[in-house]
Amino acid sequence: AVGPKLFQYVVKVIVQAVQLLYTMLRINQPSYILLQNPPGLPSIAVAWVACLFWRSKLIIDWHNYGYTIMSLTHGRNHPIVQIAKWYEKLSGRLSDYNLCVTNAMKEDLWVNCNIKAVTLYDKPASYFKETPLELQHHLYMKLAKDYEPFKPRYVSSAERSAFTEMDGKSGHVIKTKGRPALLISSTSWTEDEDFSVLLKALEDYEQYINEGVKLPSLVCVITGKGPLKDYYNRLISKLHFKHIQICTPWLEAEDYPLLLGSADLGVCLHKSSSGLDLPMKVVDMFGCCLPVCAIYFECLHELVKHNENGLIFSNSNELAEQLKMLLLGFPTLEGKLHNFRKNLRASKQLRWDESWDQTVLPLLG
Repeated sequence: AVGPKLFQYVVKVIVQAVQLLYTMLRINQPSYILLQNPPGLPSIAVAWVACLFWRSKLIIDWHNYGYTIMSLTHGRNHPIVQIAKWYEKLSGRLSDYNLCVTNAMKEDLWVNCNIKAVTLYDKPASYFKETPLELQHHLYMKLAKDYEPFKPRYVSSAERSAFTEMDGKSGHVIKTKGRPALLISSTSWTEDEDFSVLLKALEDYEQYINEGVKLPSLVCVITGKGPLKDYYNRLISKLHFKHIQICTPWLEAEDYPLLLGSADLGVCLHKSSSGLDLPMKVVDMFGCCLPVCAIYFECLHELVKHNENGLIFSNSNELAEQLKMLLLGFPTLEGKLHNFRKNLRASKQLRWDESWDQTVLPLLG
């Protein structure tokens, strides 16, 4: 961290380019090099040079634009952002094949960059699925050792969590009566996700209960790591709820899909920096047949079908109303939340390997 910011960026890019090229020229000769963008600076140019050396073909998998992510920090008119935009559009034309994650991005690549791409929607891996009740109980008991919201509300002779209990004699697991609803969201705690929207909605939800609306208590789990986590944890610590508990655990890799498959409702606050990519967390939630409330942006309709597999909201007031509507009478009343889950089960969506075989293999001949 010496000298002006621009100088630091230039030095960083040069060092990364040398390291990456050195590594790529030492691998076994590949037929294809598949590069996910972002980050594309300097990797697109370096991968292209490696392809020239190996006589390989370059495939760019466009998940977003790197310059739009940079603009969240620096602003769209910053010189570094403008240079990154120029580089990305120019170097992106060096590829032999292009994949992208939405039809909206496919159109933008063609209109603004003269790049022809094939849409390959993100799909969940096979291990994202509904979690059997016995596994749910095992997970809850494991999490209860470290996180207060998963502990039982009162002491019982049965092995018990906040959501489930196991009969000591039969080993049979049931869901507890009067259990809280389990709300889950995952995040990288960055600028493109404003979690104050969820916190304000939870304040409104608490107020609904205080006014006598028949709503369940909530356990809200927000998973992930990132630069803004401490900031939001400070905000959460200042909230004093009677009916809502919030925890922000870092889950082991194998526990994350199990928790998604155990939850009652997912919330997504991802707002695409470009407006052209889709949140992978929602893809994983749908793989677990978990209905979602997701914040609106331009191409979200390519994934979340409003009133079919979830709901789309624009602000905290709308999210609070959706939580009230979906959880009214929980868990006995089978309303929209139940219907959304039925629709997700019936959709029989493709998994990642199936989608790849259908879309990418024909492209490569």
